[in-house]
Amino acid sequence: MKVTLSMSKTIHHWINGAEVAGQSGRFSDVYNPAFGEVSARVQLAMPTELAAAVAAAKAAFPAWAATPPLRRARVMFKFKELLEKHAEEIVAAIASEHGKVKADAHGELIRGLEVVEFACGAPHLLKGEFAENVGTAVDSYSLRQPLGVVAGITPFNFPAMVPMWMFPLALVAGNSFILKPSERDPSTALILARLLKEAGLPDGVFNVVQGDKVAVDAILDHPDIQAVSFVGSTPIAQYIYASGTAKGKRVQALGGAKNHMVVMPDADLDQAVDALMGAAYGSAGERCMAISVAVAVGDATADALIAKLAPKVQTLKIGAWDSSADVEMGPLVTREHKAKVAGYIDAGVAEGAKLVVDGRHHVVAGCESGFFLGGSLFDGVRTEMKIYQEEIFGPVLCVVRVDSYEEAIRITNGHAYGNGTAIFTRDGDAARDFVARIQVGMVGVNVPIPVPMAFMSFGGWKASLFGDHHAYGAEGIRFYTRLKTVTARWPQSIRSGAEFVMPTMK
Repeated sequence: MKVTLSMSKTIHHWINGAEVAGQSGRFSDVYNPAFGEVSARVQLAMPTELAAAVAAAKAAFPAWAATPPLRRARVMFKFKELLEKHAEEIVAAIASEHGKVKADAHGELIRGLEVVEFACGAPHLLKGEFAENVGTAVDSYSLRQPLGVVAGITPFNFPAMVPMWMFPLALVAGNSFILKPSERDPSTALILARLLKEAGLPDGVFNVVQGDKVAVDAILDHPDIQAVSFVGSTPIAQYIYASGTAKGKRVQALGGAKNHMVVMPDADLDQAVDALMGAAYGSAGERCMAISVAVAVGDATADALIAKLAPKVQTLKIGAWDSSADVEMGPLVTREHKAKVAGYIDAGVAEGAKLVVDGRHHVVAGCESGFFLGGSLFDGVRTEMKIYQEEIFGPVLCVVRVDSYEEAIRITNGHAYGNGTAIFTRDGDAARDFVARIQVGMVGVNVPIPVPMAFMSFGGWKASLFGDHHAYGAEGIRFYTRLKTVTARWPQSIRSGAEFVMPTMK
């Protein structure tokens, strides 16, 4: 089966196992960020179109929930095989609409595929507990059962990986699923939908509704949607959580970040610099696990760090994803977001931070209309500055100088966000103390982007997470299931009576 997008250049919904043209008459342009050109348009749903998807998902749910977990896992295993087969096509869709370079797009797909692999263990993941003789001739056991129709609202920066944080576990747990991807890069969702169908997923179990805030609000308002997963900015995460829970839904809303990396005086600076280059500038800084603040302990550490970082930032290879050059960083996702990030750089200069490397005027030959910024590097950033307080979500790294390890702990813990952090040191005692005391959900020790593996769980603290469940791993299974506990006692049977004896076989 050749998986291709609609040749009409209009990106539709996917409802009840087929691509469906919407009736709203509302559209949004989809851009190729490298060239600043419109490459397609996507339909934007109205509540009636969301309702059609919910109706399909609700109708498909009973049979899918009754399907044995082993058979659900076989569908997911086939889906994994198809993802690998169509990897280049998926990477091209990600890169051409988001703008990230091939290496980043491949990495995204692999991390999403790892959750699919984890979901293939559904028969084990869904096992309950059993206790014999909790009372005289009384046994007790637990079941994990699906919720029903659930939905995922996903961001532009990972159009394959973040949806796969959600729907593989939701599906193998027996739920039906509605995905609302970002309208900025919507094509990947349709490819995933077609591959799920080819893998044997019954029609209606997985649906895609394209849209904007109208579709989001329709998801939050619909009474048949039992749970909502969200990844995006903190203000929207707060809105999703407050609106969804007020309507009785289970909500998992992952918000923004301002991730700090503490560089100790004893750190391997070459290793730390290489780590910062990938963590701060990879995917143009458009990821919630990007390191955007380097906390250098001691002026000597900061001076050496800046001296090694600056030439590398200045010589970043920047270009289009399909360039023949070995590019390291692509454009930002939209013209508006490029302007927003440039505005943060302006604000940093105005507030007195030292702009060591200025990426605002970077131009890529042949892509003059693309949404490119070069890497930017600030030194002397203070904690009251806007560029320190707010999530920039672009290729901008702020270096904050502190006098001591204790000050590094204090400012990291004092920030409103608590998504990810890291420490680079050779001192095992300092690393152990950092892990114990830091108030952040994901911690790296000499690892700059501590994204947990699929069999662990992803999620931050403080303003980076709203809800009680982290994403994927065991937490994902708990989010997409309800616990039922059964206590059973049977009356004394007639098993010892003559009438209970089986006849002799001749």
